[in-house]
Parts: sequence; C-alpha cells; structure tokens
Amino acid sequence: MFIILKKIFFQMVAASFLAVPTFQLYAQKVTLPKSVLQDKLKGGWAGQLIGCTFGGPTEFKYNGTMINDYQPIPWFDGYIKQTMTNIPGLYDDIYMDLTFVDVFEKEGLDAPVASHAKAYANADYFLWHANQIGRYNILNGILPPQSGHWLNNPQADAIDYQIEADFAGLMSPGMPNTASEISDKIGHIMNYGDGWYGGVYMGAMYSLAYVSKDVNYVVTEALKTIPPQSDFYRCMADVIRWHKQYPNDWKQTWFEVQKKWSSDRTCPEGIFATFNIDATVNAAYVIIGLLYGQGDFGKTLEISTRCGQDSDCNPASAGGILGTMLGYDAIPAYWKMGLKEAEDIDFKYTTMSLNDTYAISMKHALQVIERNGGRVDADKVTIVTQTPKPVRLEVSHPGHFPVEKRTIDKVLSTELEIPFSGIGYVFNGSANRKNDKGSDYVFEVEVILDNKTIETVKLPTAFKERRFNLFWKYQLPKGQHKVRFKLLNPSPDHTLHLSYGIVFDDQAIPNAWKK
Repeated sequence: MFIILKKIFFQMVAASFLAVPTFQLYAQKVTLPKSVLQDKLKGGWAGQLIGCTFGGPTEFKYNGTMINDYQPIPWFDGYIKQTMTNIPGLYDDIYMDLTFVDVFEKEGLDAPVASHAKAYANADYFLWHANQIGRYNILNGILPPQSGHWLNNPQADAIDYQIEADFAGLMSPGMPNTASEISDKIGHIMNYGDGWYGGVYMGAMYSLAYVSKDVNYVVTEALKTIPPQSDFYRCMADVIRWHKQYPNDWKQTWFEVQKKWSSDRTCPEGIFATFNIDATVNAAYVIIGLLYGQGDFGKTLEISTRCGQDSDCNPASAGGILGTMLGYDAIPAYWKMGLKEAEDIDFKYTTMSLNDTYAISMKHALQVIERNGGRVDADKVTIVTQTPKPVRLEVSHPGHFPVEKRTIDKVLSTELEIPFSGIGYVFNGSANRKNDKGSDYVFEVEVILDNKTIETVKLPTAFKERRFNLFWKYQLPKGQHKVRFKLLNPSPDHTLHLSYGIVFDDQAIPNAWKK
C-alpha cells in the first residue's frame, strides 16, 4: 500500500510540474532571441494603443453598469490614424508613459525622481484627479513622494499611475521586482496605497508576460508583488477566485465585483455616485478581461471594455499585457488594421511616435537586462528572472469613511463658514475667469478651522495649474468643527465657486453634517 501511495504522490507532483512552463519552476535565467524580445515589446506598446483606441468612445459613459452585448463598439480600417489625428488627447495612457521614457532616455536609468516630477509637472498636457493634484503639489513645493501621499492628495487611490505604469514593466522583461522599484520612485509622484498598487501590479504583469504565455499564471503570479493585507490584493484575489467559480461567465464575476468592491470611499467625485475612478475596481476589470479572454486578443478587449467605468484605460492595460505575451506579429491582423500608417505619428505633447517608442523602449529594456545580471549578445538576450516579492504596505485614508455629501453651490466673495461633525472634509469647486479671453488669476484663500488658521491656499484659474480639489483636511479630532474660507483677494473679473463638500467620520454613520 505504501508503495502504491508513494507512486500516486509522485505522479501528482509530476503532473503539477507539467501544468506550467518548466522555466517558471526551475530556471533563474531565460534566453530569448533579440527578435522575440523586440516583438513582445512592440506587442505591448501596440496592444496598449489598440485597446485605448477601441475603448475610447465608451470612456466613463457606463458607470456602475456593463456595456450590453448588443451595444456596438466600432472598429474599422483607418480608425487608429483617424483617432490619433482627431482625438489625440485620448492617448494620455501613452503620452504620460512617454514622459518618463523620455527622461530615462535623456538622463539614463538613474535619472532622479525630481527629473521625472519636473517633466510631468511642466508638460503641456491637461491632467485630472491624482495626476493634477500631484502636478499642483509639485508646482507649489510639495515634492515626491509627498506629492502623492493621501494627506496631500485626496485622489491618492485613483487610477492615474495604473494607466501610466506600462513602461516600467516593458523595460523590465522577466523582472517584476525591478519594475516595482521603478514604480516606487515614479508612482509616488501622484499616487499612494491602492492607487500605487495598481501601477505596481500592471508593471508586474507586463514584466511576466515576456516569459510566460499562461494568462492565469501572469495574473496570479504578478499579484505576489502586492501586500496581501491591502484591499487591492483582496479584490484581485476575489476576481481570481470568482473566475475559478464561474469560469464561463464573466458577467457573474462582474456582478460579484459590483456587490463587494464598487463603493468608492476616497476619490471625492466617486463618493455617493456611480462614477468610479478608483484603481482597484478598474484593475479588477482589467484582469476580468485577461482571465475570461483566455488569450484571445479581441475577446480580451471586448470584456475589459464592456465592464464599463474607465473603459478606454482598462482595455489599454489588458491589450498591452496580452500584446506583450503574444508579441506584435501574433496580434490578429483585424486589430492591426491601419496601425502601420499610424506608427510614425508623434503622440501629442511629445516628439515620439510609436516607432520611436519601440526603439527607445527596446534600448532601455536591454540596459535593464544587463544591469540586473543578464547578458545581451548580438542576436539573443539572457534574462535573470525574478520571483515576485510584495512591496511595502500602504493604506490611504485609514479609518476615514464618507458619511454625507452636501451641495454648496455658492460663489465665495468674502467668507463662508460651514459647521460639520466628523474627522475630515473635502470641498470641490473651481476658480474661473468671467471672460474666456481674459487673463488668468490666482485666488488666495485663508482656511480657518475651529478659529485657527491652518493654511492659505492658492487657487489658480489657469486650467493646467488648477487645484483639482479646492480644500481638504483629514485626521481631525472626532466631533464638532467649523471650517471658514476667507477670500483674501477678490477679483471683479474672476469667480471662485464652491460646488459641494464631503465629510468623513471614523465610522460609516449618516447625517454627519450639522444642520
């Protein structure tokens, strides 16, 4: 009996070993022809572009709901060039990546984070959410990593770095921990906690996609870069578990995500709303597309797009990761229709085209391979692969729960006092010119909390320099408070409008605003 059991045991072990590619279990080094490395890298960038183009018309038009199967999403020959020419701002997923790629190209792999932050903060493109708060912070002297920290950035958990981290994985083939190190430096320019983890996770999946053709493996193995205690990890682990439970029904998994993870409690615009720009739920949609797409490029884009919310960025991430896994040549011709004629068009706000990106990114990947113990020969590369390790635990807004949203809808002309009960607040609004052709202006507002001045805030009317959320404060003593906003420099040609405020408490209780 013992001999039989022993034989069965070793048969089971052998079977488990055969279930995944051998190098994933044994080899510390992987050798690839240079042509294969280049093909995979090109597939990553092209897949991202294709996914972003495909999902562009649906972006944030389906919030809290999926896009039904009967709803057509267009795709036709020439669509990529048409979109790049007519709607160049759609490709923030890529031109944001290229900001950091360009800094590495100009200053080398050891470029300091200050260089990346300066390039990003002073770029010509428009920004929103965590990116814009990060930019504002840098322009006003709050530098990384504090520019992305949740105490200085109410949008810290938003999707921003998640959609910009592709470069980190693409320049780190088979080296997810190296990708995480790059993300540690650059991702904290604008994000923290779960918002940062989104970029770490995407970078790790790109990295592993170079050395595995098993989508399930890549999705699961990359998650090892994320601390298991985090909400981000728990959400992705749930999706992986639900995929096993409902292997043929992505919509059932979507509903499970909606029930458990769709409530945004940190990004002000998503609180008490169906809109959700949180990195976690949108990353869930990325891996729903990858897991249920089963390596089929079109199916992967369709599912990640039809999950809704940030439905251009999510298929861009899924398409880029799968494109890396398949390689450029293996992306179906249907999805590359018109791609060639668009590959020499410079992305807006850059001097780099897709063809430029292929070449520069390949150069960086070869440098990273050599720096991390690998070897680059004339026709092949040897990569010292890495076992994913979790980055440190970060939690944004710990113990803060949104309890009510109040409409303000007032122009601040002198002073406005608002009483509330809780431990924190965020107020949204905008600083505007009365005449679109008029000059810009910088309002200054003194913020007085419980009869003590806590800060004087500059609020530019210039769109690129604006403060995306006007005022916020967290970690207050629990109880009754009064916040007063005192406008120090009114202008007859400009207005400062407060639209609404959100109060936080240490537990989810209603009616926190003092009536």
